[in-house]
Amino acid sequence: MLFEQMAIYLAVIALCGGIVYLYVRKITRASQAVEAKIELAKQDGLFEPVSLHPKIDLGTCIKSGACVAACPEKDILGIVNGRAALIKASNCVGHGACFHACPVEAISLVIGTEKRGVDLPHVNQQYETNVPGIYIVGELGGMGLIKNSVEQGQAAVESIVKGGIKGHSADLDLVIVGAGPSGIAASLAAKKHQLKFATLEQDTLGGTVYTFPRAKIVMTAPMDLPLHGKVKLYDTSKDELLELWTSVLAKNNISIQENTKVESIEKEGECFRIKTQHGKELTAKYVLLAIGRRGTPRKLDVPGEHSQKVAYRLLEPEHIQGKNVLVVGGGDSAVESAMLLMEQNKVVLSYRKDQFSRIKPKNRERVEAARSSGLLDVQFQTNVVRIEPDKVVLATEDRREVALENDLVYIFAGGELPTQFLQKAGVQITKRFGYTMKKHG
Repeated sequence: MLFEQMAIYLAVIALCGGIVYLYVRKITRASQAVEAKIELAKQDGLFEPVSLHPKIDLGTCIKSGACVAACPEKDILGIVNGRAALIKASNCVGHGACFHACPVEAISLVIGTEKRGVDLPHVNQQYETNVPGIYIVGELGGMGLIKNSVEQGQAAVESIVKGGIKGHSADLDLVIVGAGPSGIAASLAAKKHQLKFATLEQDTLGGTVYTFPRAKIVMTAPMDLPLHGKVKLYDTSKDELLELWTSVLAKNNISIQENTKVESIEKEGECFRIKTQHGKELTAKYVLLAIGRRGTPRKLDVPGEHSQKVAYRLLEPEHIQGKNVLVVGGGDSAVESAMLLMEQNKVVLSYRKDQFSRIKPKNRERVEAARSSGLLDVQFQTNVVRIEPDKVVLATEDRREVALENDLVYIFAGGELPTQFLQKAGVQITKRFGYTMKKHG
């Protein structure tokens, strides 16, 4: 009897030991796999974050893995030796899903690093700047994701309403500058609260989203739109999103004043005077800036860049056929545009560095496949020297000049923060290093 009990105990111990061994081996292998991904990300230049990204408190992390599962971009986070770790941090687009998924709040959202600062305007918890009455939401304030921008646009208007809007001498209660995700949400919220307002957009409805190539898929998530309700969107295309916004605005009789660039915002007593490039002037009690971080496209400052064949956004790639096209840039916008054009045109993609370092994994796979098949000519370590009517001249790493036949040039060199515009209005801007963003709502 004793022998049988001992045999049972030993069998149970062996079984438990086997289970523990298999579990530890599985965890170890998983950690090793993540560590290998981290090393590869470092080699590819994807390890350092470039925008909003998660920061992990290792003392609080309980290795639940919820953050890893929640991330829609994949391979941004992983588990190493029982703790969450960043992998391809530069691919993070600031969804914030990991922040919300962590059960012990071990993740915060940070912009900038200890080495690389990011210029950000001063904004408080209610999205108000250091200038009372001027509010900033969305990408310009550091939160660029569509869902976050929508939430901020709505929350800022709610703050304005709480602060009181009666008893002023201005023409309007509120002027909203920008008709991207945050500007549209703010417009709907202003209509909901029956404010007297105007929404001004320097380009076209949709802001940055409108400048995406037509076929681009916009990563977004469920969100609440004022006067509309819950919107469930996943992997939604640009056209679908713009159609939704157009429909919601039309149903609520909201008109966006497109092609109206604001040149200046001046304080007049307790109100503001807003001047546009066309000489039009408006006065308002409050101003809400939802203009994005890019401001104006960054130029190459090379001879011939003023030519009509040069553009800084690709709107209808399907209408471009049989052309010699040069695309300049190494980010997702440049790569995606080049691949949209390569089927019907001869496309050269020029990038000043020796490899793509900050593009999404899917784009990396697709562009490498396009290079291998000969559909896309990628010229690394090249810079545009000059643009001529029928050609473009590139300089190589060894300073040789190469002339290419050319009909169209698309430049995706990013944009410049509208620093002068903000500072002229009195808004303070500071370079932040590892600044923790405050989540609202």
